[in-house]
Amino acid sequence: MIGRLNVKRFILQLAINIIAILTAVTLVPGLDLSGPWWGLALVAFLFGVINTGIRPLLLLLALPFVILTLGFFMLLINAAMLYLTSWLAEGFGITFAIESPLSAILGALVISFVSTGLSILSGDNRVRFQIMRGPRDE
Repeated sequence: MIGRLNVKRFILQLAINIIAILTAVTLVPGLDLSGPWWGLALVAFLFGVINTGIRPLLLLLALPFVILTLGFFMLLINAAMLYLTSWLAEGFGITFAIESPLSAILGALVISFVSTGLSILSGDNRVRFQIMRGPRDE
């Protein structure tokens, strides 16, 4: 049972990453993805692995800068993760080109918004919304 839940969650996260990266490539000028038909899924998988394995370590090391800049430095870390994904995708024959640092930052921002929104909509996030109607007893 636990194994199936993890597989379902993995497939859900992969689908969310695919949609988020596809949205970023479509909306952000300077991001280009070309290669075999399965390239988008591989880029999404690589991005997920990098965000799971490397990003927490970088966030821990850069925590003073994140606090000092009120979280803005996280955009630079996310952009660096996008660059790393691009570099790794080249090894598989997939062109995931990032033209400029601004394109990487905007792409990371789009990916963050889309993946957060889809995670909330899918119920895979810890954020819960509660609608209360009528008078509250305080």
